[in-house]
Amino acid sequence: MTAPHSAHDVEDLCAAGSELYERALREGRVPRADAEQAPCLTDLGLLHPAVQEPDHLEPVAPVLALHRLLRASGERIADERRREARLAAVFEPLMRIDGHRTALADTPAISLLSGSERINEAITEAMARASRELLTIQPHTHTGERRHAAEAIALDRDQALLDRGGRIRTLYQHTVRHSLTVPARYEQLKGDVEARSLDELTDRLIVTDRAVAFIPADKDGTLALEVRHPALVGYFVTTFDRLWRLATPMYPDTVQRPSLNGVTPRQRAVAALLVEGHTDAAIAERLGLNVRTARVHIAKLASTLGSESRAQLGYLIGRSGILDQER
Repeated sequence: MTAPHSAHDVEDLCAAGSELYERALREGRVPRADAEQAPCLTDLGLLHPAVQEPDHLEPVAPVLALHRLLRASGERIADERRREARLAAVFEPLMRIDGHRTALADTPAISLLSGSERINEAITEAMARASRELLTIQPHTHTGERRHAAEAIALDRDQALLDRGGRIRTLYQHTVRHSLTVPARYEQLKGDVEARSLDELTDRLIVTDRAVAFIPADKDGTLALEVRHPALVGYFVTTFDRLWRLATPMYPDTVQRPSLNGVTPRQRAVAALLVEGHTDAAIAERLGLNVRTARVHIAKLASTLGSESRAQLGYLIGRSGILDQER
C-alpha cells in the first residue's frame, strides 16, 4: 500500500516530485499516470496538461516558475508592509495617551541575559538597589578559577547588602555540609546571614527584595532570565520559603542530622530514590553526588538491611519503615 503524499510548499519539494520534475524537463513530458506519486507538481503549477496529448503532462520552465513564485512572494511582503503601516497608524496615538506605562515598558517583565559577564552585571545592579533581603538557591558550587572569580564578585555585593541592614538566606544541598569553603565564605560576611541544606533542590535561584529574580535559561549557565513580573517572583519566593522550612540549619547554627537504626540521613535519601526506580546516575545527579559515591551509599544500605540484590533491597527498604521515620 502506497503511503499518502504529504502536502508541502514548493521550497520543500519532496524527493518524488523533484525527481519527476527533473525527468519532465529532460524528456519534455511525462505520462499523467507517473504523476500520481507526486501530485504536488500539478498542485504547485510545475506540471500542466499537454495540449496535444491529454494523457501527458508538460513541465513549466523553471525560470517562469521561479518568476511567478517570487512575484507572489513580493506581493505578500508588500501586503504585510501595508498592514504594518496601518497598525502603526492605529497605535501611535494610543501610545501617546498611555504615558503612565512608560516606566513598565522600559523594564520588561522578563529579560534574557546572555553571557556570564552580562548575567553578573545584572545581578550586581539588582543587588545594589536591594536593601532588605537576598534569597538564593545554590544546588551546585563552582570549582577552580570560576569559583574564585564568582566569589570575589559575590562577597562584595553580599557585604554591601548586609551593611545596608539587609539579610541573606541561602539553600544548599546536603553534600555541601562537608565542604570547608562554604562555612569559610560565611565567616567572612558580617551581618544577618543564614544557610540551610536539603537532599534535593530546584535549579539555581536568586531573588532580591522579593522584587527581582534570576533563574538559569540553559544547562551550561551562559543564559539566564531576569524576572520582574510580580506573580512569577511571588511564586519563586513561596517555593523558597517552603523549602526553607523543610531544610536543616547549616550556618550559623549547625544541626546534625541523626542516623536511625544504623541508616544515615544520606542513605535514607538514596533509599527514597531507589524505591522510585531511579538509576545510580540519576540518584547521584539529584543528590549532588558522583556516581561512585552514590554506589557506595547503596552498598552500605544493602549491607545494613541484609540485601543480596537490588530488587530485594527495594523490598527491604519498604518493609524496614526507614522512609516513614522523621528526620
